[in-house]
Amino acid sequence: MKRYGSMIRVKPERYEEYKQCHAAAWPGVLAMITACNIRNYSIYYKDGLLFSYFEYVGSDYDADMAKMAADPTTQEWWAYVKPMHDPLPTRAEGEWWAGMEEIFHLD
Repeated sequence: MKRYGSMIRVKPERYEEYKQCHAAAWPGVLAMITACNIRNYSIYYKDGLLFSYFEYVGSDYDADMAKMAADPTTQEWWAYVKPMHDPLPTRAEGEWWAGMEEIFHLD
């Protein structure tokens, strides 16, 4: 199992909409997240920033992420939520959500 944390901004005028759509996330999107070996997925909010955390329990992360990206329902969801985001300028090339370095964990 590997833990992932990432950050992105949410546009202030879109925060309530973003919160509401995640309160009623599409079942097909949730099923694909699970099918791609993601567990304990959470998104937190503070001061315009979103923090995402999940645990990956599969054996081929790149293949699972490609599977998710190819899913039509997930593509539709991303098209819906991406305009609500404001990506961090410090994200790595090719990232939407900026990946974070884990510096501490206690089991």
